Amino acid sequence: MESQENRSGSVRRARGRPRGWDDKTAQNTIKSLDRAMEVFEHLSEAQGKTLSTISAETGQAPATVYRILVTLEGRGLVEFDHKEQIWHIGPQAFVIGSRFLRRTSLVDRARPILRKLMEVTGETANLGVEKEGAVLFLSQVETHASIRAFFPPGTLSPMHASGIGKALLAYMDTERLDRVLASAELQAFTERSITAPDALRADLARIRARGYSVDNEEKNAGMRCIAAPVFDATREAVAGISVSGPTSRVSESEIDRLSRPVIEAAQRLTQAIGGTFNDPRT
Repeated sequence: MESQENRSGSVRRARGRPRGWDDKTAQNTIKSLDRAMEVFEHLSEAQGKTLSTISAETGQAPATVYRILVTLEGRGLVEFDHKEQIWHIGPQAFVIGSRFLRRTSLVDRARPILRKLMEVTGETANLGVEKEGAVLFLSQVETHASIRAFFPPGTLSPMHASGIGKALLAYMDTERLDRVLASAELQAFTERSITAPDALRADLARIRARGYSVDNEEKNAGMRCIAAPVFDATREAVAGISVSGPTSRVSESEIDRLSRPVIEAAQRLTQAIGGTFNDPRT
């Protein structure tokens, strides 16, 4: 409830929301906190940076950045490598992030499905969603094989070079896809990376036709990933499930066989969250 009446009949604001709570103008923001979050988010995107580098890349004074980092260090959100003289994200950042993951039923419902997928395929199973034009990995069940893919929760990956990312892009509406591609840098990570928008759109069309995507060594040479989208009740692709592993096991001849349990896992998670699955095979 936005508000409730007190005994005199007047409207009383709900606790936790001061007057003008929906006003996000400068007068209701804390500039020092905003600057601190800018530094924190910047460090999270590319860890292992010196104070001077962070200062230069964020445009903030070294003294300001230092005070921010020391404050965050006190909370365990960042940590300093004295030997290398560089800053990293700290363990408390993961703890806080894990609390967010526990809030969503998507991760809870996906866990047994990911474990079953790993057991059936023998490869690492992953769950990811789109976040600000990138894939955010939420959960993973690792294979027992000695050589395996590793995407810890919280990892961000570019959508155009990710199996889950391309699965989500393939089912975006045209207007949203145009916006995402217009703002995305189609960076080349390997010689197989798709860097031309027309080539990427053609690949997305093939993904829609068969119901699954393939990261064919497009992010990391020697690694291949097969993914399928998870849909909500409005048939919007809201997440992706994938298996990933070395090309020695996930060979091109194995793609068709491995795609089937991936699609079935995505379908089971879709049903678990009350969604409607778009399966081109039916």
